[in-house]
Amino acid sequence: MNLRDLQYLVSLAEHRHFGRAAEACFVSQPTLSTQIKKLEEELGVPLVERTPRKVLLTEVGRDIVIRARDVLNGIEQIRGVARRTLDPESGTVRLGIFPTLGPYLLPHVLPLVRKAFPKLELLLVEEKTEAVLRLLREGKLDAGILALPLHEDSLHREFLFEEPFLLAVSAEHPLAHRRGQLKLGDLSNQNLLLLEDGHCLRDQALEVCHMAGAGERGGFRATSLETLRQMVAANVGITLLPVTAVKPPVAPVANLHLIEFKGHPPSRRIAMVWRKSSAMDGFLQRLAVVLRQLPADLLDAHTAATAMPSTAASPPTRNTARRNGFA
Repeated sequence: MNLRDLQYLVSLAEHRHFGRAAEACFVSQPTLSTQIKKLEEELGVPLVERTPRKVLLTEVGRDIVIRARDVLNGIEQIRGVARRTLDPESGTVRLGIFPTLGPYLLPHVLPLVRKAFPKLELLLVEEKTEAVLRLLREGKLDAGILALPLHEDSLHREFLFEEPFLLAVSAEHPLAHRRGQLKLGDLSNQNLLLLEDGHCLRDQALEVCHMAGAGERGGFRATSLETLRQMVAANVGITLLPVTAVKPPVAPVANLHLIEFKGHPPSRRIAMVWRKSSAMDGFLQRLAVVLRQLPADLLDAHTAATAMPSTAASPPTRNTARRNGFA
């Protein structure tokens, strides 16, 4: 048994097809098939059920694949330890982040990372939270930036920041005039536009709705924050937006009014997480410190909120009028 055979088996488990698994491993299909067969003969148990349409793993095959992933992940960590011993700030970090944060946070933090670790190769993977957690468990990611809470005992959590939400409404909505005075209770009996299942922001918004006595608008679920923005601007409904999603370089949307909550606003807590067993723990701690060094106003909901309209200028007094030649 060698590491190459374990890589072939894991690839076959992921692709469920000999041809695609061989392509992913950069070998021919007969080579991969032969090596899997030899591995079965060496272990004395069948690992794969070969059917005309697809490949299925046997029960013992699935069990061995789990352990094979652990072995391959351990080998990669050994290589990483060796690389970082020679140069602690070089090498590669595979970082996962969820889609309602990645496009808005990364433009601000990537320059900080490049400045702090100029030789670091940062490979970014944007996936929904459950996919990031699965990739972390499988050793395919080194760390993730996710929203708390997380129910994963195997992961270390390093808190980064708390991000407030703003209420997004159109200019025609009755709440538009409540700018700067909005309370959570003002959402009572409102129905909000939300993202589709699988987005952690959907769960966070539903939690806010529950606290406020609000609900979800039926018949519509967005696939992205950009869709939500456009629907609100078209006066289809209202929604909650995280503050990073409305700060530059994000372009403003016409007819979209952003309202700050009075007092402590609803928010989400963001953390960097990685496996407690990771050999990169020391470096990831240092990376988390850099990720906390965000621009001062990035998380300021007040500067993101739509400004109140200026009051009309008062008429000039008699003395002022005389000074300006009007009397």
